[in-house]
Amino acid sequence: MSLSTFSGLQVALRGLMAQQMALDTTGHNIANANTLGYSRQTVDMTTMPALTLPSISGNNGNGVQLGMGVDVTQIQRVRDSFLDIQYRSENMQYGDSSARADALGQAELAFDEPSETGVNQLLSNFYDAWSAVQHAPNDPSARTTLIRAAGTLASAFASVSDQLTRTATDAQEQYDAITGPSGDVESMAKQLAQLNTAISHATAVGQAPNDLLDQRDELLDRLSGLAQVSVTQNRDGTDTVDFGGVTLVDPRAANGYTWPQTLTNPGGQLGALQALASPTGPAMTYKGRLDGVVAELVRNVNDIYSRADGRNFFDPAGTTADALAVIATDANLVTGTDTTSAGSDDIATAIAALRGGQVDRNYASLVAEVGSDVKDSDNQQRIQLSLLDSIEQRRLSVQGVATDEEMTNLIQFQRGYQASARVMTTLDSMLDTLINRTGTTGL
Repeated sequence: MSLSTFSGLQVALRGLMAQQMALDTTGHNIANANTLGYSRQTVDMTTMPALTLPSISGNNGNGVQLGMGVDVTQIQRVRDSFLDIQYRSENMQYGDSSARADALGQAELAFDEPSETGVNQLLSNFYDAWSAVQHAPNDPSARTTLIRAAGTLASAFASVSDQLTRTATDAQEQYDAITGPSGDVESMAKQLAQLNTAISHATAVGQAPNDLLDQRDELLDRLSGLAQVSVTQNRDGTDTVDFGGVTLVDPRAANGYTWPQTLTNPGGQLGALQALASPTGPAMTYKGRLDGVVAELVRNVNDIYSRADGRNFFDPAGTTADALAVIATDANLVTGTDTTSAGSDDIATAIAALRGGQVDRNYASLVAEVGSDVKDSDNQQRIQLSLLDSIEQRRLSVQGVATDEEMTNLIQFQRGYQASARVMTTLDSMLDTLINRTGTTGL
């Protein structure tokens, strides 16, 4: 096999093209150093297949292999799939803990303890008002103050109850917004299906759509915060995505995805929202405990108050926090003394003595439980955030763009380009001598 006179130029040209691609890739990395979800890219270079030539020397007939330069096999992104799996698992846990912490924080605000407008202080005001009636049983203003204090207490109980119900309702509304038409789940599923199609087309013609793969992984990262995500990679480059126990993205489906579906045990933010909206969730459990406090208050006060003439102070049917109501709304009808039998306990004194009793203890226990749950949820959120940040830092150490490293690569590839250009210039000069000057008479 003869050697082409211009083969050296082809070697130099391949070197120029390879170094140019490396320079362009480095520039692409630098430009996307702060792009969320971007994975740095590298150019894989390998030697071209050698050209076998017969030996020039007659003493050795084995021949030689002449190198033909460099070839770019692929431009690949640097990514660790194991770290992606870890990140999505921790992100699911963080989505769960974050949603719970937010909801429990909202429930804690409903109690507003300790404060001048909290139920605990208003209970104290209620007992103080009975004490005032005890010391001035014939003072209409004391009875009016009592009625006002009882009404304020009832309103406070109703407000706490309403806000706890609102916490559960908000969780359900947030769940519905995320999973409903045009919600986050459907929007991301649609984008994943579109990316699957584009990636499949690029893969079919032998291309590596790195930027599209990054966009798909970024969507999967976001999706993992909502519920558990499991990804199966298909041979055509597409992904089948299971979401919360159901198949969400399926290249075989009509639109490339299947939604809406019912999630039975999703985990993540959606799992937490399901639990928070449930009748057995924390907000409604607190509300049930609060109703127990009100029922105890109504029973205790009415049992004492009815000793006078059989009438009740609170509506006996209003044994829940949102139904507590004062019957004795006329100051003249408020009774402070039991006159049915000589030597019996004074009503106002007996009701005032309820201070610090079972009602107060039950309410204090409820507030303490809420505070403990909020603290635990906040701690869990911080722990999960720390774990998530740790995994993210490990991912960035692999796939993130280090500008100092890229600047070093930039100089390296620039020098390689210059060297290849120098080879081409030298070969051009040699060919010029061979073609234009060989056989001419020197002056």
